[in-house]
Amino acid sequence: MRRTTIAVLVLTLLALSAYDLRAQNKGTGLGVILGEPTGISFKHWVSGTTAVDAGLAWSFAGDNVHFHMTYLIHPFDWIKSTDEFGSRLNFYYGVGGRAIFENDSRAGGRGVLGLVYFFKGAPLDAFVEIAPIMDVVPETDFNLNGGIGMRYFF
Repeated sequence: MRRTTIAVLVLTLLALSAYDLRAQNKGTGLGVILGEPTGISFKHWVSGTTAVDAGLAWSFAGDNVHFHMTYLIHPFDWIKSTDEFGSRLNFYYGVGGRAIFENDSRAGGRGVLGLVYFFKGAPLDAFVEIAPIMDVVPETDFNLNGGIGMRYFF
């Protein structure tokens, strides 16, 4: 059992060390977002600079289930930031929609502005974002969501 655990650990470390930073802007990531709302975060890269982001979360402020989907654009040349580890910080923005499911369900549009940190040598990203919301169904209402999160990329 001990040899198996050590072998799995060594293979995992080798796989992570071979992981290329560019691989974080392709494939699919799954993780968590903490804030308003708090829940599961999903991201699928459509191209090298665009992705579709979705979240299924619980809003503690409204005591309801929140779903959003956003088309994201990552202009990688806006921030030229690489730290001493070779990791990278980038800006992103996007537009999409959201729905809240409760007794008086709501739906509307969602914009997003955020920063994402790509970890070199690991299939992870960490992000912080703010999202202005405009509900249009059943009535017009403006709100603001935001959170921090992390995703693992497959």
